[in-house]
Amino acid sequence: MIKNPCVIGIVGTGFIAQGLARAIRRSNDFKVGAVLTRRKKVNIPDFHDDEIVSSIDALIEKSEIIVECSGDPLYATDVIEHAIAAKRKIVTMNSAWHVIAGSYYRNFGYITEAEGDQPGSLAALAEDGKAMGFDPLVYVNVKRFLNLSPTYKTMAHFSKMYGISLPQVTSFTDGTKLQLEQALVANGFGVDIYRQGMLGPAVSKINNGLDILSKAAENHGKPIVDYVLPQEAPGAVMIIAHHDSQESVALGYLKMGDGPFYRLVRPYHLCHLEILKTLRRTVAGGNILLDNGSLPALSVATITKHRLMPGDRIKQGMGSFDTRGECVRILENHGHLPIALMRDIIIKRKITKGEMIMRDDVELPESRALQAWLATEENVMQTGRNIGVVN
Repeated sequence: MIKNPCVIGIVGTGFIAQGLARAIRRSNDFKVGAVLTRRKKVNIPDFHDDEIVSSIDALIEKSEIIVECSGDPLYATDVIEHAIAAKRKIVTMNSAWHVIAGSYYRNFGYITEAEGDQPGSLAALAEDGKAMGFDPLVYVNVKRFLNLSPTYKTMAHFSKMYGISLPQVTSFTDGTKLQLEQALVANGFGVDIYRQGMLGPAVSKINNGLDILSKAAENHGKPIVDYVLPQEAPGAVMIIAHHDSQESVALGYLKMGDGPFYRLVRPYHLCHLEILKTLRRTVAGGNILLDNGSLPALSVATITKHRLMPGDRIKQGMGSFDTRGECVRILENHGHLPIALMRDIIIKRKITKGEMIMRDDVELPESRALQAWLATEENVMQTGRNIGVVN
């Protein structure tokens, strides 16, 4: 039985974790139980000294629900595996973890992505839209800026300005975070991509981009995830959807346009401030908001930003100046290296700029996340073989 106030454990001490701690302290129905960190010394005003723990066991002991927002999918795998074994419910803000390991762990216990970042916000918008009879055609992430290979100087400037780590700022800018988010949404709702990396039309007016995506999805014959790069844009996430033709006159009167493509807009995503909504949903016994599904169709592969040579060492793929991520179909790219697994690797062959890195191209350390991914990939490939999609 969950207590009132419910005791929340937080994994991580970054931007999201700090904001979540502040939000919890303003609430009446939650309190911070423990904050798990790997830092040797934590001097952050948003956390109290008696809340800081350095072991997963201590986190579990002092928490009823655990929020994983470390930004590290490999570490998250270790934490979530132990927490689920201890019967704790898990709320995440970590798309990368879901895409590489979420499918493997989803049946072990209650694990849901939170509302607040783009995937959870799209899931909440879809939930509302479906409740009103809308049938989503395109799940749209509205992106304001994209540079596939930003410079260190520029990223360091924005990292300092916003108080967000350099890898995070870089992954936001080069599109890796976007690709991971949309892969999670696609897998969670069982939809597709139009092409590798998505379309992402860059347009002066957002309606032009939405028209392009609507027609692409219609031509594709099934719903898709994608993004748009407008010069000016209202909203953080949008859904392009159909509705019953009997409602066309009423929807026109209600200022939704003439159809057949209707646009549902969520004009914000407020990250840590919205996690409390998912926590309340969890306490109330609600269904999960979003996860990666049991049989994902998409992954996010590793694409090089420049030439790599044998012996090159890469500490981290996500948010690096060596690689970026792109959405790919798993069945068409067996053996690719998901960018979320790109950690402390050594390159084994010459790889040209813009090339996809395969697992055989690198020396890759063992991890529970890798084992979870390999099991998921094999499950997807075996299913493909069973239905004759792959040999």
